[in-house]
Amino acid sequence: MQMSDQSLIFSLTLNGENCEVNVPPSTTLLDLIRDHLRLTGTKKGCDFGACGACTVLADGRRIKACLALAASYEGAAITTIEGIASATELHPLQTAFIKHDALQCGYCTPGQIMSAIALIAEKPVDRGAIREAMSGNLCRCGAYPNIIEAIAEVASL
Repeated sequence: MQMSDQSLIFSLTLNGENCEVNVPPSTTLLDLIRDHLRLTGTKKGCDFGACGACTVLADGRRIKACLALAASYEGAAITTIEGIASATELHPLQTAFIKHDALQCGYCTPGQIMSAIALIAEKPVDRGAIREAMSGNLCRCGAYPNIIEAIAEVASL
């Protein structure tokens, strides 16, 4: 990491691609992703970590990007919703969300899916465990039962 005229220069991997960025030290990971790198799938909801709309994966673990200083993730592998599908095929969770009608307005969906990817890697044991682990991701439309079913299907529960 280098300092350059009140900004930091550092590298990270975003959706499998190496990125060198030059941002002010106070830049959050969310603002880096949306405003500097122009990937707008990750949403800004509450901007204080309560809603989960900004959930991304950092080295495979879910984090709320609005609470994370970008420079803290120097060298990390960050995955956003744009990085989970192939050019020809949706991620299984995206397919399950569509199948189970687990979205209405869609604003929370990227954060829900990113959180669910990490949750499935943690191997939930039942729908109650899914419900508990997903409690940090809010849905104003109330699609919770369908979200749980979509995740349970992909987790093979």
